[in-house]
Order: sequence, then C-alpha cells, then structure tokens
Amino acid sequence: MVINGLNDLLAIKEKRLPDINARREKPGASPEWQVLVCTGTGCTSSASHRVKEELVRQVQLKKAPARIVKTGCFGFCKMGPLVVIYPGQTLYCRVKKEDVAEIVEKHLLGGQVMERLLYTEPVSGEKKSRLSDIRFFRAQYRIALRNCGLINPEDITEYIACDGYFALANVLLHWTPAQVIDTIKKSGLRGRGGAGFPTGRKWELAAAAPGPVKYVVCNADEGDPGAFMDRSILEGDPHSVLEAMTIAGYAIGAREGYIYVRAEYPIAVDRLERAIAQSRQYGLLGRRIFNTDFSFDIDIRLGAGAFVCGEETALLRSATGERGEPRPRPPYPAQCGLWGKPTLLNNVETYANIPVIIREGPDWFASVGTENSRGTKVFSLAGKVLNTGLIEVPMGITLRTVIFDIGGGIPEGRRFKAVQTGGPSGGCIPERYLDTPIDYESLKQLGSMMGSGGMIVLDETDCVVDIAKFYLQFSQDESCGQCTPCRVGTKRMLEILERITQGKGTLEDLDELEELSREVMDASLCGLGQTAPNPVLSTLKYFRQEYEAHIIEKRCPAGVCRALVDYVIDEEKCIACGLCARECVAEAIIGEKKGQPYFIDRQKCLKCGACLARCPKGAIYTA
Repeated sequence: MVINGLNDLLAIKEKRLPDINARREKPGASPEWQVLVCTGTGCTSSASHRVKEELVRQVQLKKAPARIVKTGCFGFCKMGPLVVIYPGQTLYCRVKKEDVAEIVEKHLLGGQVMERLLYTEPVSGEKKSRLSDIRFFRAQYRIALRNCGLINPEDITEYIACDGYFALANVLLHWTPAQVIDTIKKSGLRGRGGAGFPTGRKWELAAAAPGPVKYVVCNADEGDPGAFMDRSILEGDPHSVLEAMTIAGYAIGAREGYIYVRAEYPIAVDRLERAIAQSRQYGLLGRRIFNTDFSFDIDIRLGAGAFVCGEETALLRSATGERGEPRPRPPYPAQCGLWGKPTLLNNVETYANIPVIIREGPDWFASVGTENSRGTKVFSLAGKVLNTGLIEVPMGITLRTVIFDIGGGIPEGRRFKAVQTGGPSGGCIPERYLDTPIDYESLKQLGSMMGSGGMIVLDETDCVVDIAKFYLQFSQDESCGQCTPCRVGTKRMLEILERITQGKGTLEDLDELEELSREVMDASLCGLGQTAPNPVLSTLKYFRQEYEAHIIEKRCPAGVCRALVDYVIDEEKCIACGLCARECVAEAIIGEKKGQPYFIDRQKCLKCGACLARCPKGAIYTA
C-alpha cells in the first residue's frame, strides 16, 4: 500500500487505534488482552524471545483472547524479562518460559494477577501490580521514549496509530521549510548528543548553505561505557527517527539521509532495516512522498565501534569509507560535510523529539524543563543503584530525585559517594551537589557535562582514582592518535595515575596531572581530547584526600587498588571450611579444614579477591 495523503494515514490509524487504546487504557479499546513483551537488548539477553514464543504457543493452544506484542525497552532493565498486560497495566518481572502457562491460565483466562511475578518495592516490601504505581516510572516524563515499550517497532501501522507520520504529512502538505525551522528554534530543543548546541540554529545553518546537494545524517554511534539511550530508541521506535530525518531533509533542502550506527547493535540495525523497507513500501520514503514534489530516502552506514567516530567530522569521514579521524573546524559540517557537501548531523534522541514538537507545537515542548534546557533528557542509570535502567526525566530535575527516587537509592545499605555523568567526557559529582538541577549549564559548572546521557552511580566501595584511571584508559585507547596532545598527553596522564594506584605516586604528581590536563584540554583537536581530562580534574577537585591517601598513606580507602590492599582473615569469624583455600590459585591461604582458622601468606597473595568473594561468613576483609 502506498500512502498518498492524510486520508490514507487516517484509515490506517482508525484500523489499529483500538489496540493502542487498549494499551493506553482509553475508550474505544480492543476487547482482547494486550500482552506486551520487551524484546530490547537487555531483556533479549535474558531470553525474552523464548517467553514471547511460549506466550504465542500457549495463547493459541488455550484459545485465550489475547494479542501478543513484541516491544522495545520499557526501561526497567534490571527486572527483565518484562511482560506488561492490558487492561490493568500489570507488570510481571523476571518472567521465565516456565511461567507462561500459568500466566495464560490464571491471568488471561481467569483474570487473576500472579503476585509472585510482581515487582516488590525494596524499602516498603510492598508488591506493585500497576506499572504506573512503581517509583521507577512515577517521576518520569516520556517524550523521546513515548512509544518505546508501547508499540511493536517492526509494525509501521502501530507507529501510525500513535500519530506517526502525521507530522511529516502536515509539514509536506502545509508548511514551508522556513516554518519548520522556526518551530524547532522556538521549541528550544538542544542537541542531545553532548554539547547541547541549539537544534533549530543547526538546521538554519544547513538550510542557508549554498548548493543543490545536501545530506541529513543521524549519529547513532553511541560509544560511552554504560550508555544505551540511542540503542533503545532505535530498537523500540525506529520510525520516529526516520520521520524526523525526512522532516529535516525537507527543511534544509536535502534528498538523502544516512544513519551511522555501530555494528555491535544487531537488534537496532535489524529494526532500522525493517523500518526503512516498510517506509519505502508505504511511500513514506522514496519519490514524491504524499504525492508532493519532495523525494527523500535513507540508508544505513555501519561503524566499527570507534569512540572517536562519535565526533561529527570523524563520523562523516568514516561514513564515506575513510579512516575515522576528526578534522579541524571550521568549516563545520553544515558548510562542508559528507562528501564535501552541506550536512545536517543530529543524534538519535534529538531526532526522536522532532515529530512530537511538530504535532504538539513548540510552546508545549518549551513548557517542559528549564529556561535554557527545554524538554526532557533520556539517561541510562547504572552502577551502584537499586533500579538500573533507561529513564526519561524533565530537564531541571535534581540528581537526588533521579538516584534516590527513580533509582531507589544505594543497595545493601551502603553510602552514596558520587555520580559520574557524561561518560569519558564527564566528571564525578559528590554528595553535596545532589540537589543540583540536571541541565547543561549546571553540570558544566560542576566540572561534568550532560553528554549523551550516561549516569553511573558510585558508592563507598568505589575508588575515584581507579574510576578516573578507567575513563582515561578508555579515552587513551580510543584516541585516533592524530594530534599529539591527545595521543601523548593522555598517555602521560595515565602513567601518573597508574603510579598512584600502585602506591608509587608523589604529591608532585597531582600538580603535574592538573597541568597536563589543562594542556590536553586546550591543545587537542577534537572533543575526545578536549574533554578526556574531565574525570581526572573533577575527582581531584572533589576527592583530593583520596588521592593523597594513595600517595601519603599508601592506602586505597575503598579497598580497590590491588597494590595498596592486603587481604586478612578474621580468626573469630573463620569456620575453617576451606572454601577460600580451594579458590586460591596462588596457594597463599594456609590452614587445615575444620581445624584452626586459616590465614593468608601475604608474600604469595596475588590480591585477586577471589577468596573474599567465596567466603560464606564474611570472614575475609581488606586492610
């Protein structure tokens, strides 16, 4: 079927809307149960596909009145595989294939909620059946993730039923390119890839660039450790990106678009390919879209996973088959980008906001967030926090709300230490700034940054020196090597951090670290080198005493740095079970099973920590 106009879209929406209304618990809903199964990367790794297959089999076998729907990520990754059943909005956690027959029998046929699969609030111990009653979801506000976990990402008609492609139709049939750009400017949307450049201004520059050939590019090269925001949008709602890129093509005068996505995202790539094929089949990509004079098509370029290719000029070089190396700017991609032509480049999350801004209006979007940071931001919440996963929150929400309300706080009664935002380009923010609002300027003032949205929580068992070393090691490994400040400067900084974590550092090393950091930031060619010192500088600023403990006292307060840690057996707690000795490959643990308490020969000990992890009584500790 080729969609030629608004009436064709409306016909598809009317046909599929009952299913969507059932999932939104609105009037006009389908009488069938809607059983939604997460098939994002997180749940798929826990075998959610087997759960879905068994649901289909059991529903057919028992003739249950239910529609089984594969979806993208719900966000509650720690509790996967996830199944949500409407009506009732019942969330079942950690569902196994073996649970399916009982779900069909009791819930779909008997109308009974299975309490054993419900989420249990960690503090109160209360079981929650409705998804919206769970703290993890209550403080969220979904715009970019509006369809993730709601629709089947492989079915274009479900996207259309959620008003998909209506923004594109309105733009092509009724708006001028200048009106589109003006709307995006008025919305206050800023790039969600890290720097926060005004999106409308970027579109305006690309539109003003001379020349008959222009390109629209989507940056889906998400390389930050612990980040999975863009991947989840592509897996859960790929058509939102295709629609936005087509709108962008109309606005700037482009006829071709490319999505640069890392090959390590197989589910995202597969769903993008399916979405592009469906859009072409329905006439929403290709020639004369909506029977207008506008033509636009999109293709995919696979990246090899180099972090530096997240930088726009390196990405564009890589997309043309060249080595992914940054180049000096100006000229900027808006003037000279893909194959030397004017190019508009935004990331996945930025594009995902575009259709809803067009539909709802710029004032609606600008009403969310803060004066200088409008709308919402998607974060991947990870680390030492109870509720890890994918969240979307209004700009201006505090770090405390994210970590202790949505995230549920720190597990095992441990103390919060810091939160690392912005990935390798960001910094560590200590406890005293937990009430800081999350926006571009506030995070930058603290020596961190928004980045693409990685947020990793640290507790008292984390060593900030080791964390800084980890991120610097990552940046050093991922440096393209083109400019000396980044290639050599980060190497020298890493050598200093390695000396400190080995107990061989000096106080002069701290001064040298700060001096090198400033030089690398000032002289590096691209954003990778310019921001690589941020984890070091922020931890030096807020946790200098921890660096000094490594240097002066030859001690790692968190017990992480092996060279500064000794493993000791508490004789009063040791039950002489021998499990620790059996685990020790260095044969450094001496004793007789069921005899006297064991002890560790420090000369032989490799400080691997295997004994500590194996001890059933917690008799082994670090000193």
